[in-house]
Amino acid sequence: MAVLIEGISVVIRVDAIKSRYPGGWEAFKANAPNATCCSDRELVRVGFMAPRDARDFVKSLEDLGLIYLEGGTARDMVAVDQLKGPAAPCETIECGYMFLEDDPERRVLVARLNGSKQELVYTPDDWMFETSLTRSFGYVPEEKRDKSLTFLRHENGLDVYLNAVTGTEVFVGRTGRVVG
Repeated sequence: MAVLIEGISVVIRVDAIKSRYPGGWEAFKANAPNATCCSDRELVRVGFMAPRDARDFVKSLEDLGLIYLEGGTARDMVAVDQLKGPAAPCETIECGYMFLEDDPERRVLVARLNGSKQELVYTPDDWMFETSLTRSFGYVPEEKRDKSLTFLRHENGLDVYLNAVTGTEVFVGRTGRVVG
């Protein structure tokens, strides 16, 4: 089995959540910071659009006893960038592309436990390929954000920017602090 990777995904081993997250699996699900959570019962993925939000989430999990890096290798969780792959070496998961419904036009990045042969892809409940980040992905590196995007406002959990190149508004889902 496999979980969807979009934007910046924090992928966590379910067994680590069950054994060390206060309150276990049910508490983790209840405390998930956004609606991007999905699980194949071995891994759980929570997605972010802003690197700071992903870092803050990893830190909050570390504060609760889960381990990100041990000896330079990801242990209980790893951050996976949709474009760059895992942010740290990780022996427990593998990332790759899978086709939804055997359709090469519907290719998604996924993560699964290393060696798994299952080919089911788990996505968040309301996720649809047609409206997904995978299909409409736009990326501005943090170091170029100030040159390309002008912050306009924060509303309904989104930072709204004006894209200087296209003249259109760009929306970034946020779970952490407001930029403006």
